[in-house]
Amino acid sequence: MHVFPLAAATLALVTIVATPGTVSAQSASSPIDYAAWPPLRSTFPSTGGGGMMIKGYDPVITTGKCITTFMAVPPGDTPPVYANLIEFDAIPTAGGILCTAGKWRAMDGGATGTTPFEMFFKDGTFRAKP
Repeated sequence: MHVFPLAAATLALVTIVATPGTVSAQSASSPIDYAAWPPLRSTFPSTGGGGMMIKGYDPVITTGKCITTFMAVPPGDTPPVYANLIEFDAIPTAGGILCTAGKWRAMDGGATGTTPFEMFFKDGTFRAKP
């Protein structure tokens, strides 16, 4: 396996990263309603687009991090499967834990990146930012 195809496919996972000074649509005076976020599914479309699907998301929270392994799978009849690990900062907020500032890496070391994806954990349930 060549590193470049893995890097290109894995980099397709995330293409948009917030830049400093970006104005949030959420007002500073109105709190985020994390309970309104849908429950996290183990399979969902990648934030990077391109038809890539994320499979096997099953995060745990430990030592100030939310951590999970996952697979990135492009569309097709017999697609390659790219194994990855991601760590988010675990921030106590709103009576739960916000998993934010995710940094992923390919298991074979061929690629790394960040993601705008966020999760919130409270009362035994992970919820995914819509």
